[in-house]
Order: sequence, then structure tokens, then C-alpha cells
Amino acid sequence: MAIVLVGGGSRSGKSSFALERARQSGSHLGFLATAQALDDEMRCRIQAHQRDRGAGFTTLEEPVDIAAAIAHSRFDALVVDCLTMWISNLLFAGREPDIAGLLTASRETGGDVLFVTNEVGCGIVPENELARRFRDIAGRVNQLVAQQADEVYWMVFGCPLRVK
Repeated sequence: MAIVLVGGGSRSGKSSFALERARQSGSHLGFLATAQALDDEMRCRIQAHQRDRGAGFTTLEEPVDIAAAIAHSRFDALVVDCLTMWISNLLFAGREPDIAGLLTASRETGGDVLFVTNEVGCGIVPENELARRFRDIAGRVNQLVAQQADEVYWMVFGCPLRVK
């Protein structure tokens, strides 16, 4: 049982790497999707992700309460894609992330949990308060998950760099 964090920029290969790493953990595989199809562009992205992962994964959809979804899952490996979308969903719901609960559920589930996340702090300072708050929360969440993770990877141009 391992907690794995896979981070990087947009379209850097994070999800593909996490799926491949999950396949190395066994044959009973889960995928926890945090995105919501609120517009046509997001629907297309979700469909592309579904095609990319293929038939080997059981898909769970939970935009907000991912700790409970993880706690109730029993997979050899569960890919959670992604933490930053989850944070966005929480902000719009007026809630804060419960990282302690998330990490406890991940440790107790019995299989590997692979978190996909975006690095959002390398760019310019966002112009509005909500965007700055999102960036700050995402940075803190990524740090806390990385501290507890057994493995941490940084994706660059589709190439995984093991950080921890």
C-alpha cells in the first residue's frame, strides 16, 4: 500500500503516468474522477480521459467528498484525478479541504492511492482574490500530500522525474 503523488503542468502526462503506475499494482483498478461535466469543453475532456484509460478501471465519480469515496473503495490501486479539480469544487461549494481525513482514508483503504495534481504556483500572481486563494490552497494541499506520500513524481513533457 502506497500513497503516490503525480504533479506537473497542464498536459504534461500526469494522468497517463498515474494510470500506468496503477496498472503495476494489480488487476483490480479504480479511477476516482473529480471533474464535473458542466460545459461542452469539459465533457470532451472527460470523454478523452475515459478513452485513454480504457476498460481496465472501475470509474467512481465524486467531485467533493473524495475521502469517503476512497474509504469505501477496495482496489489494488485507485487513481484520484485530480486534486486541483477537487479543490476547485470545494471552493465553489464553500468548503475547505480536509487533508488529514483524505490521507487517513488513503492509508486505510488497503491499496495504492495515486493522486494526480496540477502545479499552479509557477506562473504570475492571479489577478483576483478567488484565483489567488485557489493557488494558495492548491500549493498547501500539494505540500501536505507530498509530505505523506511514499512516492512523488514531477511530470515534464511526458517524462516522469521521481522527486521522492
